[in-house]
Amino acid sequence: MDIIANYGNVLLILAIVFGTFMAWGIGANDVANAMGTSVGSGAVTIKQAIIIAVIFEFAGAILAGGEVTATIRKGILDAELFTNDPHLLVYGMMASLLAAGSWLLIASSLGWPVSTTHSIVGAIVGFGAVGVGVDAVAWNKVFQIIISWIASPVLAGIISFILFRSLQNLIIDTQNPFDNAKKYVPYYMFLVGFVVSLVTIFKGLKHVGLSFSTSSSYLLALGSGLLVAILGTLMIRNIHLNPDENKDFSFASMERVFGVLMIITAAAMAFAHGSNDVANAIGPLAAIYSVIESGGLIGSKSALPIWILLVGGFGIVVGLITYGHKVIATIGTGITQLTPSRGFAATLAAAATVVIASGTGIPVSTTQVLVGAVLGVGLARGMAALDTQVINKIFLSWVITLPAGALMSILFFFALKGAFGA
Repeated sequence: MDIIANYGNVLLILAIVFGTFMAWGIGANDVANAMGTSVGSGAVTIKQAIIIAVIFEFAGAILAGGEVTATIRKGILDAELFTNDPHLLVYGMMASLLAAGSWLLIASSLGWPVSTTHSIVGAIVGFGAVGVGVDAVAWNKVFQIIISWIASPVLAGIISFILFRSLQNLIIDTQNPFDNAKKYVPYYMFLVGFVVSLVTIFKGLKHVGLSFSTSSSYLLALGSGLLVAILGTLMIRNIHLNPDENKDFSFASMERVFGVLMIITAAAMAFAHGSNDVANAIGPLAAIYSVIESGGLIGSKSALPIWILLVGGFGIVVGLITYGHKVIATIGTGITQLTPSRGFAATLAAAATVVIASGTGIPVSTTQVLVGAVLGVGLARGMAALDTQVINKIFLSWVITLPAGALMSILFFFALKGAFGA
């Protein structure tokens, strides 16, 4: 308790710096989940993507980022073990934030799309197992996360494969792709509105204490889907066939129809991402704040002051503006060449996978889900459409993420113990 009393303010300031750094890493690396396909498909420019993401990521983080958050990230650690030594929890969470942020900086500089969730989980597991004891870690939870590495990308890939095949059969491989696009795209717009609304309800609004029954959630999502379909239909009415284009193969004009869809999808997914993934930065920060403010008392939950949400939202926005373009390029153009129609299939598949995972309680990485979805679109076009070198680098980064976060967290944990006392 003496360490908390003597160094509480210093530790809190350092925690805010580390939390901002972690949020910066989320913005630099993970925002590609929302914007990569839109930029890669040509639906929006990188500047337009940044503007959209800045607005909706920040709004998602602030409005739906969480009124109350668990102090121990996803129940990975046993809080009771820190009752007599609360400063060790503070050290560990600070080390986790610094370690995860550092790994995200390295990954982002290389253009690797890694999981921010796995980064922070690996970091927490590292300091918990070495700094406290192996028994402090809920290994069943860790095992679930490892299983999700395989399950979630595969599921997203299957869904995107099916979606893109349906686009090929109904629109792309027909004699009049433009006319068929205007005919069928409103139905896909409905799917976008429906699925993304469910993502927001299940993964976002629950953090501000807004809980709906299953039937109410689906009714709200149905209404949102209808609204998006109506608005989208009005927007595509203004898109006309390019007179210079071959009327029998009007693919460019068809893709302009899907471009409208991608703008809507980008904004909605940015909001949902901001509301969900900001917790990877503010969860540990909230734990530190709770311990310091209570004078060393360990609680399972802590009230989340608005300034912590602002820290998370600010960090995400700065990370996106300064470094986000590297990972966006990998997602958008590195794996396979995307068009608005291909990008739409990948984004909707990723959103659908998140919805399924939320309903079943399976822990997933939005990064891995989207990469799997982009792979599915590429496979629907044939293996030759995939850049296997880029894919191998991405898979390698996934394998490295958890042990890298764990190792750096251990080093930072003992460094903090040495600096402030055990």
